[in-house]
Amino acid sequence: MSRLKLWLETIKISHSVFALPFALMGAFLAAGGPPGWRVAGWTVLAAVAVRTAAMTFNRLVDRRLDAANPRTAARALATGAIPAREAWLVVAVSSAVFVTACAALNPLTLRIAPIVLALTLGYSLTKRFTALAHLVLGAALALAPVGGWVATAGTLDGYPVALSLAVAFWVAGFDVVYACLDEAYDRRAGLHSIPARLGKAGALRLARGFHVLAFAGFAWAGWNLGLPFLVGLVLAGLALAYEHAIVRADDLSRIQVSFLTMNGLVSAVLFAATWLSLAVRG
Repeated sequence: MSRLKLWLETIKISHSVFALPFALMGAFLAAGGPPGWRVAGWTVLAAVAVRTAAMTFNRLVDRRLDAANPRTAARALATGAIPAREAWLVVAVSSAVFVTACAALNPLTLRIAPIVLALTLGYSLTKRFTALAHLVLGAALALAPVGGWVATAGTLDGYPVALSLAVAFWVAGFDVVYACLDEAYDRRAGLHSIPARLGKAGALRLARGFHVLAFAGFAWAGWNLGLPFLVGLVLAGLALAYEHAIVRADDLSRIQVSFLTMNGLVSAVLFAATWLSLAVRG
């Protein structure tokens, strides 16, 4: 059990709340309601597997950087509590599970699987050469609703592109906020991030701009779903506003509430509002 707990902490299983609701949201929108247990099950398995592969890969390639960063020095791969060979095995197995789940859904899902893997794993390397790494992460998670839609419909026809744009800016925004914790270290280590480039104050202003764009994208994607979605949209907007209200350049003490709680609320509320809207419409 202690080993399992160590791994769950390493892959941050609780952070699945960011992408998984949007993968299901894409599936529900494509089906006009619940997509059925088979599609839903394979979609959930694919989402969890690819996220496990991506997070483990991130911890692997960053283990020496993490060991030198006081904030992350206690991570299991940085300390050696989890050996690298074990982590590589997890990356390989979870990637294989992801591809298998995609193959079980339909041919188009299988065809886009390599793109999803390349983007979600490749993101971990981007901060070594570009401050736009936050947007790359956003692009990776923006594929979650695409995957859910394709898993259900077997085609991209009719997909609401605004939803993916919204997810991309939403993720980039909260990743910029969280990266403020490592502003000084990123500069010392020669890593690229928006906080390292603009400073905390400038980064937080840009993150607010990203979240304004995200809110507009969510509204554009779901304006025709009806009142339940609009109520959920308002709640999501309030969560985003609160996220920025409690974090300042000179006070990052509540950043965990901002990062995990508020953004988890955004994804969960928007998915629930979508489900309810589709149920009301019949």
